[in-house]
Amino acid sequence: MKLNTKGRFAVIAMIDIAIFQRDGRVNVSDISKRQNISMSYLEQLLGKLRNGGLLNSMRGPKGGYLLNKSDKDIKIADIIFAIEESLDTTSCHGKMNCNIGKMKNSKICITHNLWTSLNKIIWNYLKSITLHDLINNKLNNINNFKKEMEIFT
Repeated sequence: MKLNTKGRFAVIAMIDIAIFQRDGRVNVSDISKRQNISMSYLEQLLGKLRNGGLLNSMRGPKGGYLLNKSDKDIKIADIIFAIEESLDTTSCHGKMNCNIGKMKNSKICITHNLWTSLNKIIWNYLKSITLHDLINNKLNNINNFKKEMEIFT
């Protein structure tokens, strides 16, 4: 199981928006520069996050993105779910057909329950962490971070 770039970048973009929206709507090009994420890739991710109800957007010269709710109410699992990221550790994607074609009369592999239990633990962990938690754990002083990031914009 591996969280791919899509999931990592979506979380990074959401943290960036949560921090910088205090100054107004957050522009895609600013996020792109600060986080070194391609603008076209970022636009795709932000579109999914908007469609998932996590962001609100406005076009135009003063356009950009804002969180649709408080950073305390946005769980990391919500972000992963919104971008349709799979975090499945089973080879059968939870369908209990791990061994079809491999072994006679076998529907699930011998370790199926281990991997499905791990899936639940991962999702529960991601449901327990909010954007607010990440910002406060990662950054002791948001203003210092903003100053450091402004050199990239």
